[in-house]
Amino acid sequence: MPRQTLHDDPSGNSRSHPGDVARRVARRREQLGLSREEVATRAGMTPGYVRYVEEQCHHTIGTNALLRLAGALRTTASRLLGGDTENCPDTAATGHPVPCDLGPDECWRRLSGQDVGRVALTTTTGHPAVLPVIYAVVDGAIVYRTAPQSPPAAGHGTEVAFEVDQFDASLSAGWSVLLLGITEHVTDSDEVRALAEDAHPDPWADGTDDLWIRIVPSNVTGCLIRGE
Repeated sequence: MPRQTLHDDPSGNSRSHPGDVARRVARRREQLGLSREEVATRAGMTPGYVRYVEEQCHHTIGTNALLRLAGALRTTASRLLGGDTENCPDTAATGHPVPCDLGPDECWRRLSGQDVGRVALTTTTGHPAVLPVIYAVVDGAIVYRTAPQSPPAAGHGTEVAFEVDQFDASLSAGWSVLLLGITEHVTDSDEVRALAEDAHPDPWADGTDDLWIRIVPSNVTGCLIRGE
């Protein structure tokens, strides 16, 4: 891989979208505990160019250089550009992370794009618990499989909370969706067969995870946090 020097044109032939790449590169490098020299070696650049990116690059950076830096930092070019999270109103003006509400359609889009969430409920012993489950979205509801005597099977017709989120501490950005709903056991044989064939969220471990739980939503809310 050819080495890049401080005198190379940082914009290259293909310009990426301008953004606060400098702080994201520095933050990610520090998160990984790497020196500029180590990043430069991984990316096939000089330490001087890495220093330039972190301290002086306030405009655009060439796509080739961006991709090489992303690979060296074990992330993606999109993340370095801040493209993994959407813009929030007034974020650029404040310079601080700003929470934004997500609409119902966007909440469901994000729920449908994940497969591991957390269900908060009261166990049969009367104690509250927050438990991870592998789930699927089917016909506007959350469904998951579990063993009949396991904690996630506790309660029928009780209200629970279900949360899915994704955060990147290096960018101070992420999102969270919270769903409130009533649990019900799926006992109809045709429904069970259809879920097993179409939804098939695999259980965490081998066993008798043959009880299907459906969470019928009563309210869905979400929040997006955009860093920088």
